[in-house]
Amino acid sequence: MAQTTRIAVTPGDGIGPEVVGEAIRCLEALRGKHNLALEWTHFPWPSHAWHQEHGESMPEDALAQLKAYDAILLGALGDPGPVDDPNRYLLTDSVSLAPLLDMRKGFDQWVCERPARLLPGARQYLADERAKDIDMLVIRENSEGEYVGQGGRLRKGTEDETATQMEVFTRRATNRIIRYGFEQARTRATERASEGRRRNFRTLDGHNCESQVCLITKRNALRYWGDMYTEAFDEISKEFPDVATHHELVDAACMKFVQSPWAFDVVVASNLQGDILTDLAAVLSGGMGVAPSCNLNPTDPNMPSMFEPTHGSAPDIAGQGLADPTAMLFTVARMLEWFGRKDPVMAAAGKELFEAVAADLAENADARRGTQEIGEGICQRLLA
Repeated sequence: MAQTTRIAVTPGDGIGPEVVGEAIRCLEALRGKHNLALEWTHFPWPSHAWHQEHGESMPEDALAQLKAYDAILLGALGDPGPVDDPNRYLLTDSVSLAPLLDMRKGFDQWVCERPARLLPGARQYLADERAKDIDMLVIRENSEGEYVGQGGRLRKGTEDETATQMEVFTRRATNRIIRYGFEQARTRATERASEGRRRNFRTLDGHNCESQVCLITKRNALRYWGDMYTEAFDEISKEFPDVATHHELVDAACMKFVQSPWAFDVVVASNLQGDILTDLAAVLSGGMGVAPSCNLNPTDPNMPSMFEPTHGSAPDIAGQGLADPTAMLFTVARMLEWFGRKDPVMAAAGKELFEAVAADLAENADARRGTQEIGEGICQRLLA
């Protein structure tokens, strides 16, 4: 009998509880259909409501509690609170989102994966017909870089105030994120071949291949970590002669994401630059409402990974039943596929959920439906 996989469910703020509700409904359908060894526990934190009541976004021992689970399913964080609160947006940015960084760092979730594939039915923002072929995976280094939080403010509130914000890059973290990018490129090529979706890239020595890794830096201005990333990329690429390589500066990459996003396969970037590029990639693949996101620790089985949709908490429509749960359901599909590393039945269930959500998206591209209606439709597909 398979060991039970445990999920910590943290719905969070705004529309988070609504989209998480539909995710749980689909998980229940799959659990019953395939006898999945799954169970989950709901937590009322982190959230704005918990902060209002307790003066903190989550309990002091929150990470210790979450570590007992195999994965964390997060709805959304961020709630500006009452409109008459002068610090409402400061609270959202400086307090509500802090638990997200705490979990990423505390559980060493060093990979942020965000796939960007334009599926039938998703909104196509680019007029070029080749945009239909967008299919990239943006891999963001998630543990250090620009988001380490080291720095401070000197002589705060005076004309001589000085703010420092340090970036920290290590060779260990650089090597592991770049090697992971090459490994994923190989995996994606194999998956595409099995589905009859082949792509063609060219290696530096002129050979054709079916996968590519593009490294993003700003090494012409941020030379120290940029050079280290580039040197590590060149060294590790020798282990993967079947994978084409490419390098872009981040500003040029943003331009080319819009000009020719179909030319990218796997993209590896630093924490901040990856953060920006993943949002752009999400829009190119149909918008935040269909974009999943994963924060992974592939190396330590005792640490939970975290799964969240790319979109925010959308407090302006919270509680109205208008939120589209598609991104959350695609995220749950990737979570099940992640569990599938140990349990092939989970992987099959994840693929089944992905296909059900994709089919719903394709058939209802122009329909105006509520949160529960979309969730119900997908559940019916799963049970059909």
